[in-house]
Amino acid sequence: MNDLASAPFIPQSQPRQRKPEWIRVKAPVSKGYHETRQLMRDLSLNTVCEEAACPNIGECWTKKHATVMILGDVCTRACAFCNVKTGMPRIVDPLEPEHVATAAAKLGLEHIVVTSVDRDDLPDGGASQFVKVIEALRRETPNTTIEILTPDFRNKMRPAVEAICAAGPDVYNHNLETVPRLYPTIRPGARYYASLRLLEEVKAHDPMIFTKSGIMLGLGEQRLEVHQVMDDMRSADVDFITMGQYLQPTPRHAKVEDFVTPKAFAAFGAIARAKGFLQVAASPLTRSSYHAGDDFAAMKAAREEKLARAKR
Repeated sequence: MNDLASAPFIPQSQPRQRKPEWIRVKAPVSKGYHETRQLMRDLSLNTVCEEAACPNIGECWTKKHATVMILGDVCTRACAFCNVKTGMPRIVDPLEPEHVATAAAKLGLEHIVVTSVDRDDLPDGGASQFVKVIEALRRETPNTTIEILTPDFRNKMRPAVEAICAAGPDVYNHNLETVPRLYPTIRPGARYYASLRLLEEVKAHDPMIFTKSGIMLGLGEQRLEVHQVMDDMRSADVDFITMGQYLQPTPRHAKVEDFVTPKAFAAFGAIARAKGFLQVAASPLTRSSYHAGDDFAAMKAAREEKLARAKR
């Protein structure tokens, strides 16, 4: 199903706001950036770093860290915050899983993040391609830890989650993106509580898979609404929360209502830690896969410490 009609045009009554100093980043020019970019081209791989216009692309690609986006570069949804193209996707590339594994090997990745566009046109929503990618990575780079960031698999969530969990990713990420009140305008093709159920379903299938979810700030959400999202995530036993500043990709997308200060992000982070998340990443430039490898190591250590305390 194509959700183009469900995402209304966002009128711009004011010119785009100038970014504050704390959100600005340097243009990518390093040798490592260009080498990573060329490798993605050579293997015909898409990255969310480029497609979503991530502000951290220069830093991450310099370090040869890239988030691979499988199932093509065209999404069947039209969310008001997202810069990925919308329309009818092409057929699934059968060579994509091996190409992802080759990229991980050539980049020497200790931790890889794999995401995708929404594929409502596919009978399984694209779940089988996630499974094939995980299996290819386990064969080719067995020491690489695997983090996946999946869509909600609308109307086919349970079999999709069951198949992916059976393949054994180390981290299962699915973003709530924003507070429930803003879903009709910001994420019209999705349902907040369906996404929460997906995260619960992962833990039901395998409690040892780390779960992760994130939200964007600056879309007009209220402080107490953010606190409620944290509580909802903890009720679903989510281990890791990410919070970052929403940035408007183009004038046709939802506008930035507020640039949240680093101090406010730090306060949200402190509250999230008090609520019991194993890992918290909260800053203006935080994105789902930003510093994902380091965060995974910290989260794993936090769980081990928690389990050790429970045995005393």
